[in-house]
Amino acid sequence: MDAFTALAEPTRRSILEMLATSGSLSASDIYKNFTATPPAISQHLKVLKTANLVRVEKRAQQRIYYVNPEPMKELEKWIQIFTEQMQDSHDRLEALLQKQMSEPPA
Repeated sequence: MDAFTALAEPTRRSILEMLATSGSLSASDIYKNFTATPPAISQHLKVLKTANLVRVEKRAQQRIYYVNPEPMKELEKWIQIFTEQMQDSHDRLEALLQKQMSEPPA
């Protein structure tokens, strides 16, 4: 599963936001923040791990989750390029509209 598909689900985005804020959380600490069942949250964590958006470390009986920064940097780079392309299109359209508005009517 790719990162965009994984991030399309609001619960998974919330999990990533929690991890980004806290640095790391155990699976049980993550479960406590949701009304969904632990197996449902576990499935979301599995998707995030499969998409390489989180890393997991086993400590004794706990699984500790962290945001994996590299894929996030790749997403940020894609968003920046996309934003620049959209801004360029907007600027060209704006210039065309300004040109048309400044020309006398035919």
